[in-house]
Amino acid sequence: MHPVVSSYLIPALFVWLWSTGFIGAKYGLPYAEPFTLLLLRMLITLGLLAILVRLVNTRWPGWRAAGHLAVTGVLVHGCYLGGVYYAIQDGMASGIVSLIVGLQPLVTAAVAVMLLGERVTFRQWLGLALGLVGVSLVLFEKYAGNQVGAPLSAWALLWALVALAGISLGTVYQKRFGTGADLVAGTFIQYSAAASFFAIGAFALESREVEWSLQLQLSMAWLVLGVSIGAILLLMWLIRRGAASQVASLFYLVPPVTALEAYILFGEQLGGLALAGGLVAIVGVALAVTQQKAGTGAPFKRATADE
Repeated sequence: MHPVVSSYLIPALFVWLWSTGFIGAKYGLPYAEPFTLLLLRMLITLGLLAILVRLVNTRWPGWRAAGHLAVTGVLVHGCYLGGVYYAIQDGMASGIVSLIVGLQPLVTAAVAVMLLGERVTFRQWLGLALGLVGVSLVLFEKYAGNQVGAPLSAWALLWALVALAGISLGTVYQKRFGTGADLVAGTFIQYSAAASFFAIGAFALESREVEWSLQLQLSMAWLVLGVSIGAILLLMWLIRRGAASQVASLFYLVPPVTALEAYILFGEQLGGLALAGGLVAIVGVALAVTQQKAGTGAPFKRATADE
């Protein structure tokens, strides 16, 4: 693959695909409860992946590696998606949910330092801090403009923290135990574990009623093809090639991109503060993911044993 494509275009494509997950969720949640909606999404995705498994030369991991992949699936897909969807369902503004989950790069970087021994430079910490400031500016303007002083449900906050913990720990766990697995096989195992997680939640907490409106069908199609297959395969590929803290910093770009999509699709206005925040976030990501010295390689270099 050409270095420009692998270093810049694929990360950009991932950010865009991942950001559309929030848009798809907004379209689909009125017609199904969170775990029920996610269970259907996983089952449809697994059906499509099963076809892909038959078409490509898939290498299945052993039982031990499959167990690690299942843990990653529960964390990255089960806890993260379930937490985000339930936080929104319980009344937390999507901007606040995104802001809480937006802390993920800092949490991931800290965990990666403690558990993986990754070296995070001052330049990268500065980039991560700038990214957090930028995301805060984008989401503060959106939140302050509509819901200042709105009470936050304790359950919604708990679900948002579950999402933050899931995506942060899952990224590090995947980097430590799951980078050697076949992408298609690994994703299939992860989604199978997540589907089991959602099934338990749907039968324990929900009525499992679904209104199959056209809006739900269209949102489900995009969530499956664009996000569950496209974005997740790209995420696993990026984690395999880059340090966990570098990959995590890409998530800082998701809220600004989501805000732009919301402006185009729903007419939500972007003020000067939000535009400034988006610029700060982009600068922060650039600092966090690029090398300290010119000519040392691509931002997303192949992982080595000491990372």
